[in-house]
Amino acid sequence: MQNPPQTPPEHPAARWERTPSWLLNQTAHHAQRLVADGFSSLNARGYHYRLLATLHDSGPASQAELGRRSGIHVSDMVATVNELTEAALVERTPDPADRRRNIISLTTEGQHRLRRLEEQLAATQDTLLAPLSPDERAHLTDLLATVLDHHEQHTRTRPPH
Repeated sequence: MQNPPQTPPEHPAARWERTPSWLLNQTAHHAQRLVADGFSSLNARGYHYRLLATLHDSGPASQAELGRRSGIHVSDMVATVNELTEAALVERTPDPADRRRNIISLTTEGQHRLRRLEEQLAATQDTLLAPLSPDERAHLTDLLATVLDHHEQHTRTRPPH
């Protein structure tokens, strides 16, 4: 009589698969995909959300200032402003203090669009963090913010090479 076929033993996770850097990186890939897919379902991109939210929170500003506030690079800012202007979500008007510069402001339709994007983003957060309780989600967010703040502080204070 033959022995039944043996199933291979479960392989434990490789040691590097449980390091925080690996876990953060892998989770970030999932988060990025989920956010991009969610915004795409509304014919939007992450830059659209960031710019609309920045305008809502900080008010009208030049493209250069909006780039600083939102972290969107100037080369991406021009395309993003153009896309949102064409959709009537923002308007571009000459700066009365410097006619060579434009001031970008949020339109009423842009405010409505921002609300829809925020609803989509909240649903995406729920999908991403589905295995966690509300308290665990808040705790994870606080921990990630602490780590990020630490490294951003370190980056700002480090002398140039």
